[in-house]
Amino acid sequence: MPACPALFISGPASGQGKTTVTAGLAQLHRGLGRNVRVFKTGPDFLDPMILERASGMPVQSLDLWMVGEQGCRRLLAEAAEQADLILIEGVMGLFDGTPSSADLAVKFGVPVAAVISAKAMAQTFGAVAFGLARYRPDVSVHGVLANHVGSERHAQMLQESLPADIRWLGHLAPSDRIALPERHLGLHQAGEIEQLEERIAFTAQALANTALAELPAPVFFEPQPAQALPPLLDGMHIAIARDAAFSFIYPANVALLEALGARVTFFSPLANEPVPSGADSLFLPGGYPELHAARLAGNTASAETIRAHAASGKPIVAECGGMLYLLESLTDVDGVRTPMLGVLQGHGTMSTRLGALGMQAVDSKHGMMTGHTFHYSGMTTDMRPERHAVRQQTHAAGEPVFREGAITATYMHGYWPSNPALTAALFEGEAF
Repeated sequence: MPACPALFISGPASGQGKTTVTAGLAQLHRGLGRNVRVFKTGPDFLDPMILERASGMPVQSLDLWMVGEQGCRRLLAEAAEQADLILIEGVMGLFDGTPSSADLAVKFGVPVAAVISAKAMAQTFGAVAFGLARYRPDVSVHGVLANHVGSERHAQMLQESLPADIRWLGHLAPSDRIALPERHLGLHQAGEIEQLEERIAFTAQALANTALAELPAPVFFEPQPAQALPPLLDGMHIAIARDAAFSFIYPANVALLEALGARVTFFSPLANEPVPSGADSLFLPGGYPELHAARLAGNTASAETIRAHAASGKPIVAECGGMLYLLESLTDVDGVRTPMLGVLQGHGTMSTRLGALGMQAVDSKHGMMTGHTFHYSGMTTDMRPERHAVRQQTHAAGEPVFREGAITATYMHGYWPSNPALTAALFEGEAF
């Protein structure tokens, strides 16, 4: 049974500094020559980009519903066979969501290091730490790290506020050299953050002399049998748009396409690259087309080859921002309207308000595929949905799924390993 030191980085809420601390810790141990594997809890594309830069390895998602317990077990066991340290970054607060970060930590026996922002807080820090440690007796708390600490005296007060049986893991002071910028969908993409490597290295150095830097105890992860997948996409060439405008891509999704036998290549609409020659099918992922709308509209080589691909009846799978790119136009929050590809009938409009957020799943003749939705835009169209996804908790109707010829378009981001047969069908252009 593979065993590996492992730690779950969580906190009482979002905004505590979990990503900053996880990235710094990964970089610290990587600098010591250790093989570090980092996972992110829940549906997320932005944090994993930063964590990948810190660890030097792809960052997979863990979620008991979207990925499934067996999928999580397989990913963790595979990592434990190769890694010297496993780090799992939580989502929101430790107990938020169903299933929560706490559920995941308990399921796999991983101790929790709680990151608590101590900004504008003194002895109440101890009460927050006490609540995190006592709320569920089945959660193993490794200790707490204070973030945004104003002075050594402040740190002393925080440490003294802790119950004797809750371990003090150290503290971080606020610094512009550590902070990661944010925008409407969360953190900025890794490639857009100025001096990202320097920020991560500075955090690693700040953590080096804390108790959090010590290797945690090994956790045993039960080995899982290899997943036998039929070659449903054997010989197929799938092209994926990938750049700053189209970057919301789960590594597990790409790995699945390859495991099903497909050859995967990438191209950049932002760089005006054409669809790769000979591509049988095309994936347009989510991202930030609204930030690059004018440039995308002027890149005729990409536009013409995508239109030609669609006109030839070849399959296209488009999610969220990729779907907006296929519409006739996209209007930004300032009211500026930019023409898009016009492959699908309809118009997208950006908003300053959240349009939808949450776990969803879509049913088909091949069964259910899990996923999630998260967008600050809406669309108007006369297209009739082929079906609707359903919300995880309420089973109410969720995002519409549109089918136009061999094109499948939806706001929902699918986690394709949850249904390999449906994934293959979509890229073969089959109906649901």
